[in-house]
Amino acid sequence: MDSCLPSKLLYFYCLVATTIITITCSATKIQILHQQANTQFIKTSCQVTLYPKLCMDTLSPYASSVQKNPTKLANAALIVTLKAAQSTLDAVLKLSKMNNLAPREARAITDCVENTRDSVDELRQSLAAMKNLEGPEFEKKINNVMTWVSAALTDEDTCMDGFEENAMNGKIKGTIRNYIVNVAQLTSNALGLIKNLSSF
Repeated sequence: MDSCLPSKLLYFYCLVATTIITITCSATKIQILHQQANTQFIKTSCQVTLYPKLCMDTLSPYASSVQKNPTKLANAALIVTLKAAQSTLDAVLKLSKMNNLAPREARAITDCVENTRDSVDELRQSLAAMKNLEGPEFEKKINNVMTWVSAALTDEDTCMDGFEENAMNGKIKGTIRNYIVNVAQLTSNALGLIKNLSSF
């Protein structure tokens, strides 16, 4: 029996193991490079928005699904915005059920509920329209999406208009303002990314 056989087998197994480790490391490196490229794409795309840091913070978790697709990025921005708008609506509805609201506050909150509900509906319409952008009527479809997102932004601004008076309860005003400002900035970012689709 060849006394070198165990050594040859050991060498063979070491070679196989080294090859597997090398392939695994290479695949991991490629994945990391792809992820970095996708994240860089989002960072660059966010520069067209008014709030690039917020854009990057909220959309970077979508890097692997968005990859380098501007339509998917705009769609992700709308999804993030719709979630925020729905959370805002839930919060304002909760505030509207508070006791001891002054008549002026109750009226402003009621109006804000309606404005925010309209905003949620318009964002939903935008998301639905984004699914059918391809085709000869791209410009018309993208303009419709921009119109709905712009209307949502207007509704959010209108909500805040009702709380401009100093006589309003500071805590209620501050809470609603925090929600509305966040969702308005997200809506603005989504609109910027959607407008950018026209340049591709």
